[in-house]
Amino acid sequence: MNKYLCIVILSFLGSVKAAMANDALIIVANTSDASIQLTRQQVRNLFMGGALSYDLNAVALPPENHTRVLFNTKVVGLTESRIQSYWAQMRFTGRKKAPKEINNEQQVLEYLKTHQGSIGYLPAGMPVPDELTVVYKIN
Repeated sequence: MNKYLCIVILSFLGSVKAAMANDALIIVANTSDASIQLTRQQVRNLFMGGALSYDLNAVALPPENHTRVLFNTKVVGLTESRIQSYWAQMRFTGRKKAPKEINNEQQVLEYLKTHQGSIGYLPAGMPVPDELTVVYKIN
């Protein structure tokens, strides 16, 4: 009986660890400066239309995408509805423009590879080509 209980517990812990790993994100940029490392606040500012000393253009996934939900929760710290409200206000006043939306993670990766100065977020398990730079990691 104890042997089976141990197996069940270990299986559960393995599943939890795998689920946590699946929630890890990376912020990837196509930049000529491979030494760039950003903070969480810099990434947040960049994706919310704030200014940085780097000339990077953010791309985002669609609102219903799980990776976007994780990004909003872990980096931006706002719900999707609050973010949409913010961007509606920014568009109305003409102050800022929301990041370009791209359909899925694979297309984000392809876009980043072909657009110098672009930056986006991806699941941590996605392979990153040598021409792109991971500028921030989120566990």
